[in-house]
Amino acid sequence: MSSNESKLLRAAFIPTFLTSGFAILISTFVVGFPGFLGAVLAQFVVIIFFIIHIAVSKMTRNLDPISTMAMALFSYFAKLFALGLLLWVIARYTERSTIDRMTFGITAVALTVAWLWGEIASFMKLRLHLPLPGSKE
Repeated sequence: MSSNESKLLRAAFIPTFLTSGFAILISTFVVGFPGFLGAVLAQFVVIIFFIIHIAVSKMTRNLDPISTMAMALFSYFAKLFALGLLLWVIARYTERSTIDRMTFGITAVALTVAWLWGEIASFMKLRLHLPLPGSKE
């Protein structure tokens, strides 16, 4: 993994894991074991979703813009389909008393915000050299 991807990944993991620990602790205390399972499942889903995003950006670094866009769209729709399938499986094959849906939703949103905040903060600190159109670099 290049230094830019590793910096983005590391900066995103820190606030996400802190938020996740807090969410797991609070939801376990408030809801009990179903809250714990909902928060842990949300952590798994959000982290896998964003790791795939960073892996696709690493794979498409040297591709032309059309191929990059095709890979980005493919990964987006594949993640959307997989997330829909996972939510369908959870709704169909688990009892509401097993996994707390409200805890899952709140934790997933909080972790997504934490991940994006960490990634954006890290990206703003990167010193990327982008050649201007018409320059001879």
